Amino acid sequence: MPTMSRTPKQLGAELRRYRKNRQLTQGKLGELIAKRQATVSTLESEGSGTLETLFAVLSALDLELTIQPRSKGGRTKIEDAF
Repeated sequence: MPTMSRTPKQLGAELRRYRKNRQLTQGKLGELIAKRQATVSTLESEGSGTLETLFAVLSALDLELTIQPRSKGGRTKIEDAF
C-alpha cells in the first residue's frame, strides 16, 4: 500500500514500520546494508542520513521511491490519491 511522506521524520517512521513488518531489528537491517545499528536508528527517528543509506534501506526492505507532484488539496484529497 503506498504511503505519503512529506518530511524526513515521516519517511523515517514509514521505514521503521516496513522494517518491523519484515520482522527485522535495526541491528539486522544494519548488517544487511553494512551500516551500524545507530545509523538505522538515526534514519528512522530523525529522518537524517545520506541518500546512499536511504537507498540501501529501501533496497533491503524491497521498497522503491516514487516522485510525484505534490497534491494541493486537503487531507481528504491526499488520501484519494491512493
